[in-house]
Amino acid sequence: MESFTYYTPTKVFFGEDAESHIGKALKEYGVKKVLLHYGGGSIKRIGLYDKVVSQLTKAEIPFVELGGVEPNPKIGLIRKGVELCRAEQVDFLLGVGGGSVCDSCKAIGMGLTTGLDPWEVVSKNIVPEKPFPMGLVLTIAAAGSEMSNSCVITNEETNLKRGCNHDANRPTFAFLNPVNTLSVSKFQTAAGIVDIMMHTMERYLTSDPETPLTDRIAESLLKLVKEYGTRLMQDPQDLEARAQIMWASTLGHNDITGCGRNKTFTAHKIEHDLSGVHDGITHGAGLAVVFPAWVRYEYKNGIDRFYQWAVNIWDAEPSEDKEKAILEGVDHMVAFFRSLDMPVTMKELGVTPEEYEKISKMTTNGDAKPLPSFGKPLTSADIREIYRLAE
Repeated sequence: MESFTYYTPTKVFFGEDAESHIGKALKEYGVKKVLLHYGGGSIKRIGLYDKVVSQLTKAEIPFVELGGVEPNPKIGLIRKGVELCRAEQVDFLLGVGGGSVCDSCKAIGMGLTTGLDPWEVVSKNIVPEKPFPMGLVLTIAAAGSEMSNSCVITNEETNLKRGCNHDANRPTFAFLNPVNTLSVSKFQTAAGIVDIMMHTMERYLTSDPETPLTDRIAESLLKLVKEYGTRLMQDPQDLEARAQIMWASTLGHNDITGCGRNKTFTAHKIEHDLSGVHDGITHGAGLAVVFPAWVRYEYKNGIDRFYQWAVNIWDAEPSEDKEKAILEGVDHMVAFFRSLDMPVTMKELGVTPEEYEKISKMTTNGDAKPLPSFGKPLTSADIREIYRLAE
């Protein structure tokens, strides 16, 4: 096991009364003024906006609003958020929404604490000296951003999608009510299920020394997501299934499933530029295409590790022919994604072979920065081969 530091400062309020803690939590924290940050109109349609505003009003905490966060959160709105917070002397960010709102809040916070342009901070992975206080009221189980150290945003001028990871990104509070996910569409719920699994599988499939305890935690989480994800697809109003998936989302990206292992998140980085160029690609849907192809490309660099993954997680038949079992595991994973009605080919994503060279070179900065992976770093040519394996 590799040495590690495990840091999770976020205070989580979980359950059907989660929002009722907002006012008291922020008041006790000493908040003077809030930026209420959200996406479209969904939080108003389900009544969540009114609940949050009521909490702030009762606690006598003034606030300003900035809505309009889109999927793959855009740097333009993030810059507006920084300017608004400075002008209004905001000292706390309260995001209400999904992973995009969470990441937009994080980018605004980094811009405020560093005094730099948020795109420069994220794209260069500049670490702020301290975090900007924030709370997140979650409406979808997927990104795990409510307790993670990661932030991913998109520059709409260049179509580049980039992320950074450091502990200054970890929120102060997370308010998690599974009821708020009931209105999420079946497609977005399924994409969230894939994203949750990827956060753990990208930690699991690394070439580190053995980590048996971390492995068992990761395997258990993944098996639960398979079980309750299937149950949720059968009945999207199953609140218990929603609760299990929501908590799995949070734990899947707060790094408990990766302690003692180094992480490259190669498939995530490959997918980022697909959805950066094609803004309509939902992150989880893109990962459902990229990740199986990445496994097929890399498994020979770690037969034993990929064999453990295939047998323990995807119920491949144990065999002396480990390669056969691994490929069976990939087939089982793809079948599971299909059962969620997720795309599993590049064509289903709407990405054409003519785009492969351009997008792959974006990922490697024109091959100046090969992408760390399980084996050797990947060039743009390697990434194009992964695309072809996903056709």
